[in-house]
Amino acid sequence: DQLVLVNRTKGERPDITHRCDGLDDPKLDELLGEADANQLRGEVEMVRGLCPPFDLESYLEGHLTPVFFGSALNSFGVHELLDGVVNMAPSPLPQPSNIRDVKPDEVKVTGFVFKIQANMDPKHRDRIAFVRLCSGQFKRGMKLKHVRSGKILNIHNPVLFLARDRELAEEAFPGDIIGIPNHGNLRIGDALTEGEDIRFSGVPSFAPELLQRARPDDPLRAKHLGRALQQLAEEGAASVFKPMIGADWIVGVVGGLQFDVMADRIRTEYDVPVHFEQTELITARWVECDDAQMMKKFVDASKASLGEDHDGDVVFLARNAWHLDKAVEEWPDIRFIKIKEQAL
Repeated sequence: DQLVLVNRTKGERPDITHRCDGLDDPKLDELLGEADANQLRGEVEMVRGLCPPFDLESYLEGHLTPVFFGSALNSFGVHELLDGVVNMAPSPLPQPSNIRDVKPDEVKVTGFVFKIQANMDPKHRDRIAFVRLCSGQFKRGMKLKHVRSGKILNIHNPVLFLARDRELAEEAFPGDIIGIPNHGNLRIGDALTEGEDIRFSGVPSFAPELLQRARPDDPLRAKHLGRALQQLAEEGAASVFKPMIGADWIVGVVGGLQFDVMADRIRTEYDVPVHFEQTELITARWVECDDAQMMKKFVDASKASLGEDHDGDVVFLARNAWHLDKAVEEWPDIRFIKIKEQAL
Protein backbone atom coordinates (compact mmCIF):
# COMPACT_ATOMS: atom_id res chain seq x y z
CA ASP A 1 0.00 0.00 0.00
CA GLN A 2 0.99 3.58 -0.56
CA LEU A 3 -0.64 6.66 0.92
CA VAL A 4 -0.39 9.96 -0.96
CA LEU A 5 -1.06 13.28 0.75
CA VAL A 6 -1.77 16.30 -1.42
CA ASN A 7 -2.16 20.04 -1.02
CA ARG A 8 -5.43 21.20 -2.59
CA THR A 9 -4.89 24.92 -2.10
CA LYS A 10 -2.40 25.60 -4.89
CA GLY A 11 -3.78 25.92 -8.41
CA GLU A 12 -6.15 23.58 -10.18
CA ARG A 13 -4.02 20.46 -9.85
CA PRO A 14 -3.17 19.24 -6.35
CA ASP A 15 0.47 19.12 -5.34
CA ILE A 16 1.76 15.87 -3.87
CA THR A 17 3.34 16.80 -0.55
CA HIS A 18 4.12 13.44 1.08
CA ARG A 19 4.07 9.72 0.37
CA CYS A 20 3.67 7.14 3.11
CA ASP A 21 4.35 3.41 2.93
CA GLY A 22 0.88 2.28 3.88
CA LEU A 23 -1.33 3.08 6.85
CA ASP A 24 1.17 1.75 9.40
CA ASP A 25 3.90 4.19 8.41
CA PRO A 26 4.79 6.20 11.60
CA LYS A 27 5.16 9.27 9.40
CA LEU A 28 1.38 9.27 8.93
CA ASP A 29 0.79 10.09 12.61
CA GLU A 30 3.25 12.96 12.39
CA LEU A 31 1.60 14.43 9.29
CA LEU A 32 -2.07 14.03 10.24
CA GLY A 33 -1.97 13.80 13.99
CA GLU A 34 -2.76 10.63 15.90
CA ALA A 35 -6.54 11.16 16.00
CA ASP A 36 -6.98 11.81 12.27
CA ALA A 37 -4.56 9.03 11.36
CA ASN A 38 -6.50 6.51 13.46
CA GLN A 39 -9.79 7.68 11.95
CA LEU A 40 -8.35 7.16 8.47
CA ARG A 41 -7.16 3.66 9.38
CA GLY A 42 -10.59 2.79 10.75
CA GLU A 43 -12.43 4.06 7.66
CA VAL A 44 -10.13 2.20 5.28
CA GLU A 45 -10.51 -0.97 7.34
CA MET A 46 -14.30 -0.61 7.19
CA VAL A 47 -14.27 -0.18 3.39
CA ARG A 48 -12.03 -3.21 2.97
CA GLY A 49 -14.24 -5.24 5.27
CA LEU A 50 -17.38 -4.39 3.32
CA CYS A 51 -15.85 -5.21 -0.07
CA PRO A 52 -14.55 -8.61 -1.16
CA PRO A 53 -10.80 -8.81 -1.79
CA PHE A 54 -9.76 -8.08 -5.35
CA ASP A 55 -9.13 -11.15 -7.48
CA LEU A 56 -7.79 -10.60 -10.99
CA GLU A 57 -9.25 -13.79 -12.44
CA SER A 58 -12.71 -12.99 -11.09
CA TYR A 59 -12.44 -9.52 -12.60
CA LEU A 60 -11.39 -10.85 -16.01
CA GLU A 61 -14.30 -13.32 -15.94
CA GLY A 62 -16.76 -10.50 -15.23
CA HIS A 63 -17.66 -11.52 -11.67
CA LEU A 64 -15.94 -8.65 -9.86
CA THR A 65 -15.63 -4.89 -10.36
CA PRO A 66 -12.72 -2.93 -8.87
CA VAL A 67 -13.61 0.28 -7.02
CA PHE A 68 -11.44 3.40 -7.19
CA PHE A 69 -11.87 6.45 -4.97
CA GLY A 70 -10.81 9.84 -6.27
CA SER A 71 -11.96 13.19 -7.59
CA ALA A 72 -11.84 14.08 -11.27
CA LEU A 73 -12.83 17.65 -10.35
CA ASN A 74 -9.72 17.98 -8.19
CA SER A 75 -7.53 15.86 -10.51
CA PHE A 76 -6.86 13.50 -7.61
CA GLY A 77 -6.67 9.77 -8.19
CA VAL A 78 -7.09 10.06 -11.96
CA HIS A 79 -3.62 8.80 -12.84
CA GLU A 80 -3.96 5.96 -10.34
CA LEU A 81 -7.24 4.98 -11.98
CA LEU A 82 -5.71 4.99 -15.46
CA ASP A 83 -2.67 3.03 -14.26
CA GLY A 84 -4.98 0.51 -12.63
CA VAL A 85 -6.97 0.04 -15.82
CA VAL A 86 -3.77 -0.48 -17.80
CA ASN A 87 -2.42 -3.02 -15.32
CA MET A 88 -5.63 -4.99 -14.82
CA ALA A 89 -7.43 -4.80 -18.16
CA PRO A 90 -7.22 -7.88 -20.38
CA SER A 91 -5.31 -7.88 -23.63
CA PRO A 92 -7.40 -7.44 -26.80
CA LEU A 93 -9.48 -10.54 -27.49
CA PRO A 94 -10.38 -12.14 -30.83
CA GLN A 95 -13.30 -10.40 -32.52
CA PRO A 96 -15.97 -12.66 -34.09
CA SER A 97 -16.90 -12.00 -37.71
CA ASN A 98 -18.96 -13.54 -40.49
CA ILE A 99 -15.89 -15.45 -41.70
CA ARG A 100 -13.74 -16.23 -38.66
CA ASP A 101 -12.50 -14.88 -35.37
CA VAL A 102 -10.11 -12.03 -36.11
CA LYS A 103 -7.12 -12.36 -33.79
CA PRO A 104 -5.27 -9.30 -32.49
CA ASP A 105 -1.88 -10.67 -33.54
CA GLU A 106 -2.81 -10.80 -37.23
CA VAL A 107 -0.66 -8.62 -39.50
CA LYS A 108 -3.42 -6.98 -41.57
CA VAL A 109 -5.33 -4.05 -40.05
CA THR A 110 -9.03 -4.50 -39.28
CA GLY A 111 -11.40 -2.40 -37.20
CA PHE A 112 -15.01 -1.36 -36.82
CA VAL A 113 -16.97 1.83 -36.12
CA PHE A 114 -18.76 1.63 -32.79
CA LYS A 115 -19.64 5.30 -32.24
CA ILE A 116 -20.31 8.46 -34.24
CA GLN A 117 -20.09 11.89 -32.63
CA ALA A 118 -21.09 15.08 -34.41
CA ASN A 119 -20.06 18.63 -33.56
CA MET A 120 -17.25 17.78 -31.16
CA ASP A 121 -15.79 21.06 -32.36
CA PRO A 122 -18.83 23.36 -32.87
CA LYS A 123 -16.71 25.82 -34.86
CA HIS A 124 -16.05 23.28 -37.60
CA ARG A 125 -19.21 21.11 -37.56
CA ASP A 126 -16.98 18.04 -37.50
CA ARG A 127 -18.12 14.42 -37.38
CA ILE A 128 -15.86 11.83 -35.82
CA ALA A 129 -16.20 8.09 -36.34
CA PHE A 130 -14.67 6.15 -33.44
CA VAL A 131 -12.96 3.00 -34.71
CA ARG A 132 -11.84 0.14 -32.50
CA LEU A 133 -8.84 -1.66 -33.99
CA CYS A 134 -9.09 -5.45 -33.94
CA SER A 135 -5.81 -6.47 -35.56
CA GLY A 136 -2.66 -5.17 -37.21
CA GLN A 137 -0.57 -2.05 -36.69
CA PHE A 138 -2.30 1.06 -37.99
CA LYS A 139 -0.19 3.94 -39.27
CA ARG A 140 -1.29 7.41 -40.21
CA GLY A 141 -1.85 7.75 -43.97
CA MET A 142 -2.89 4.14 -44.48
CA LYS A 143 -5.49 3.25 -47.10
CA LEU A 144 -8.29 1.10 -45.71
CA LYS A 145 -11.26 -0.49 -47.42
CA HIS A 146 -14.71 0.61 -46.31
CA VAL A 147 -16.36 -2.80 -46.59
CA ARG A 148 -19.98 -1.61 -46.79
CA SER A 149 -19.38 0.66 -49.78
CA GLY A 150 -16.30 -1.02 -51.23
CA LYS A 151 -14.49 2.33 -51.37
CA ILE A 152 -10.89 2.93 -50.33
CA LEU A 153 -10.42 5.58 -47.65
CA ASN A 154 -7.21 7.53 -47.10
CA ILE A 155 -6.86 7.97 -43.35
CA HIS A 156 -4.84 11.18 -43.26
CA ASN A 157 -5.86 12.76 -39.95
CA PRO A 158 -6.77 10.09 -37.39
CA VAL A 159 -6.93 11.37 -33.84
CA LEU A 160 -6.49 9.98 -30.35
CA PHE A 161 -8.57 11.31 -27.47
CA LEU A 162 -7.94 11.71 -23.76
CA ALA A 163 -10.75 13.63 -22.08
CA ARG A 164 -10.90 16.98 -23.93
CA ASP A 165 -7.45 16.63 -25.45
CA ARG A 166 -6.90 15.29 -28.94
CA GLU A 167 -3.76 14.62 -30.94
CA LEU A 168 -2.90 13.11 -34.30
CA ALA A 169 -2.53 9.34 -34.17
CA GLU A 170 0.72 8.43 -35.90
CA GLU A 171 0.15 4.76 -35.09
CA ALA A 172 -2.26 2.55 -33.17
CA PHE A 173 -2.52 -1.09 -32.15
CA PRO A 174 -5.25 -3.69 -31.49
CA GLY A 175 -7.53 -2.50 -28.71
CA ASP A 176 -6.80 1.17 -29.42
CA ILE A 177 -9.56 3.55 -30.44
CA ILE A 178 -8.91 6.16 -33.11
CA GLY A 179 -11.17 8.92 -34.35
CA ILE A 180 -11.61 9.37 -38.10
CA PRO A 181 -13.09 12.70 -39.29
CA ASN A 182 -15.72 12.14 -41.99
CA HIS A 183 -18.77 13.72 -43.58
CA GLY A 184 -21.32 11.00 -42.99
CA ASN A 185 -19.69 8.22 -45.01
CA LEU A 186 -19.00 6.08 -41.95
CA ARG A 187 -21.79 4.61 -39.85
CA ILE A 188 -21.99 2.60 -36.66
CA GLY A 189 -21.26 -1.01 -37.58
CA ASP A 190 -19.01 -0.31 -40.58
CA ALA A 191 -15.87 -2.42 -40.97
CA LEU A 192 -12.50 -1.10 -42.18
CA THR A 193 -9.85 -3.51 -43.48
CA GLU A 194 -6.76 -3.68 -45.66
CA GLY A 195 -8.84 -5.32 -48.38
CA GLU A 196 -10.66 -8.26 -46.83
CA ASP A 197 -14.47 -8.32 -47.16
CA ILE A 198 -15.24 -9.05 -43.55
CA ARG A 199 -18.10 -8.05 -41.27
CA PHE A 200 -17.95 -8.21 -37.52
CA SER A 201 -20.78 -9.31 -35.26
CA GLY A 202 -23.29 -6.51 -34.92
CA VAL A 203 -24.18 -3.72 -32.55
CA PRO A 204 -27.86 -3.96 -31.52
CA SER A 205 -30.43 -1.17 -31.83
CA PHE A 206 -33.41 -1.59 -29.51
CA ALA A 207 -36.99 -0.63 -30.32
CA PRO A 208 -37.86 2.68 -28.59
CA GLU A 209 -40.43 2.79 -25.81
CA LEU A 210 -41.37 6.48 -26.20
CA LEU A 211 -42.17 8.16 -29.52
CA GLN A 212 -42.86 11.84 -30.14
CA ARG A 213 -43.21 14.09 -33.15
CA ALA A 214 -40.40 16.61 -33.78
CA ARG A 215 -41.50 20.03 -35.02
CA PRO A 216 -39.33 23.10 -35.73
CA ASP A 217 -40.48 26.33 -34.10
CA ASP A 218 -39.88 27.97 -37.49
CA PRO A 219 -41.48 25.94 -40.32
CA LEU A 220 -38.89 27.34 -42.74
CA ARG A 221 -36.22 25.38 -40.83
CA ALA A 222 -37.84 22.00 -41.51
CA LYS A 223 -35.06 20.82 -43.85
CA HIS A 224 -32.41 21.85 -41.33
CA LEU A 225 -34.26 19.87 -38.67
CA GLY A 226 -34.28 16.82 -40.92
CA ARG A 227 -30.51 16.99 -41.39
CA ALA A 228 -29.97 17.43 -37.65
CA LEU A 229 -32.16 14.45 -36.79
CA GLN A 230 -30.42 12.32 -39.41
CA GLN A 231 -26.99 13.06 -37.95
CA LEU A 232 -28.11 12.46 -34.37
CA ALA A 233 -29.69 9.16 -35.43
CA GLU A 234 -26.40 8.11 -37.03
CA GLU A 235 -24.74 8.82 -33.69
CA GLY A 236 -27.17 6.48 -31.97
CA ALA A 237 -28.49 9.31 -29.80
CA ALA A 238 -32.07 8.28 -30.64
CA SER A 239 -34.14 6.45 -33.23
CA VAL A 240 -35.53 8.68 -35.97
CA PHE A 241 -38.30 7.55 -38.30
CA LYS A 242 -39.78 9.23 -41.40
CA PRO A 243 -43.38 8.09 -41.94
CA MET A 244 -44.18 6.99 -45.48
CA ILE A 245 -47.23 9.26 -45.42
CA GLY A 246 -46.82 12.82 -44.16
CA ALA A 247 -43.91 15.19 -43.61
CA ASP A 248 -43.38 14.71 -39.87
CA TRP A 249 -40.36 13.24 -38.14
CA ILE A 250 -40.91 10.71 -35.36
CA VAL A 251 -38.22 10.44 -32.68
CA GLY A 252 -38.04 7.34 -30.50
CA VAL A 253 -36.14 7.01 -27.20
CA VAL A 254 -36.08 4.73 -24.17
CA GLY A 255 -36.17 7.53 -21.56
CA GLY A 256 -38.10 10.80 -21.53
CA LEU A 257 -35.04 12.89 -20.61
CA GLN A 258 -33.55 12.11 -24.03
CA PHE A 259 -36.13 14.40 -25.66
CA ASP A 260 -34.83 17.35 -23.62
CA VAL A 261 -31.24 16.48 -24.50
CA MET A 262 -32.12 16.16 -28.19
CA ALA A 263 -33.95 19.50 -28.23
CA ASP A 264 -31.02 21.25 -26.55
CA ARG A 265 -28.44 19.76 -28.92
CA ILE A 266 -30.50 20.60 -32.02
CA ARG A 267 -30.95 24.17 -30.80
CA THR A 268 -27.31 24.78 -29.81
CA GLU A 269 -25.45 22.70 -32.41
CA TYR A 270 -27.69 23.22 -35.45
CA ASP A 271 -29.40 26.53 -34.61
CA VAL A 272 -32.86 24.99 -35.04
CA PRO A 273 -35.29 25.66 -32.17
CA VAL A 274 -37.45 22.55 -31.92
CA HIS A 275 -40.20 21.11 -29.76
CA PHE A 276 -41.62 17.63 -29.34
CA GLU A 277 -45.30 16.70 -29.41
CA GLN A 278 -47.09 13.65 -28.08
CA THR A 279 -48.25 11.04 -30.59
CA GLU A 280 -50.60 8.08 -30.44
CA LEU A 281 -47.65 5.74 -31.10
CA ILE A 282 -46.35 3.43 -28.38
CA THR A 283 -43.54 1.47 -30.04
CA ALA A 284 -41.84 0.52 -33.30
CA ARG A 285 -40.77 -2.72 -34.94
CA TRP A 286 -38.40 -3.25 -37.83
CA VAL A 287 -39.99 -5.49 -40.45
CA GLU A 288 -38.34 -8.10 -42.67
CA CYS A 289 -39.49 -10.78 -45.08
CA ASP A 290 -37.65 -13.36 -47.18
CA ASP A 291 -40.24 -13.01 -49.96
CA ALA A 292 -39.80 -9.71 -51.82
CA GLN A 293 -43.29 -9.88 -53.33
CA MET A 294 -44.88 -10.46 -49.94
CA MET A 295 -42.87 -7.57 -48.48
CA LYS A 296 -44.10 -5.25 -51.26
CA LYS A 297 -47.67 -6.37 -50.68
CA PHE A 298 -47.35 -5.66 -46.95
CA VAL A 299 -45.84 -2.22 -47.55
CA ASP A 300 -48.53 -1.25 -50.07
CA ALA A 301 -51.29 -2.32 -47.68
CA SER A 302 -49.81 -0.75 -44.53
CA LYS A 303 -48.22 2.55 -45.61
CA ALA A 304 -50.26 4.54 -43.10
CA SER A 305 -48.48 2.66 -40.29
CA LEU A 306 -45.01 2.43 -41.81
CA GLY A 307 -41.92 4.59 -41.86
CA GLU A 308 -38.20 4.34 -42.54
CA ASP A 309 -35.28 4.73 -40.16
CA HIS A 310 -32.07 6.62 -40.95
CA ASP A 311 -30.69 3.56 -42.76
CA GLY A 312 -33.76 3.32 -44.99
CA ASP A 313 -35.06 0.17 -43.29
CA VAL A 314 -38.84 -0.25 -43.03
CA VAL A 315 -40.38 0.23 -39.59
CA PHE A 316 -43.89 -0.55 -38.33
CA LEU A 317 -45.18 2.23 -36.04
CA ALA A 318 -47.72 0.75 -33.62
CA ARG A 319 -50.54 2.84 -32.10
CA ASN A 320 -51.16 0.33 -29.33
CA ALA A 321 -50.54 -3.30 -28.40
CA TRP A 322 -53.67 -4.45 -30.23
CA HIS A 323 -52.51 -2.72 -33.42
CA LEU A 324 -49.18 -4.54 -33.30
CA ASP A 325 -50.69 -7.93 -32.41
CA LYS A 326 -53.23 -7.58 -35.23
CA ALA A 327 -50.51 -6.89 -37.79
CA VAL A 328 -48.47 -9.87 -36.59
CA GLU A 329 -51.56 -12.08 -36.89
CA GLU A 330 -52.56 -10.84 -40.35
CA TRP A 331 -49.07 -11.04 -41.83
CA PRO A 332 -47.48 -14.31 -40.63
CA ASP A 333 -44.73 -14.15 -43.28
CA ILE A 334 -43.51 -10.78 -42.02
CA ARG A 335 -41.03 -10.66 -39.14
CA PHE A 336 -41.61 -7.84 -36.65
CA ILE A 337 -38.22 -7.31 -35.02
CA LYS A 338 -37.64 -5.63 -31.66
CA ILE A 339 -33.83 -5.61 -31.87
CA LYS A 340 -32.09 -4.60 -35.07
CA GLU A 341 -28.49 -5.67 -35.49
CA GLN A 342 -26.20 -3.28 -37.31
CA ALA A 343 -23.65 -5.56 -38.94
CA LEU A 344 -20.07 -4.57 -38.27
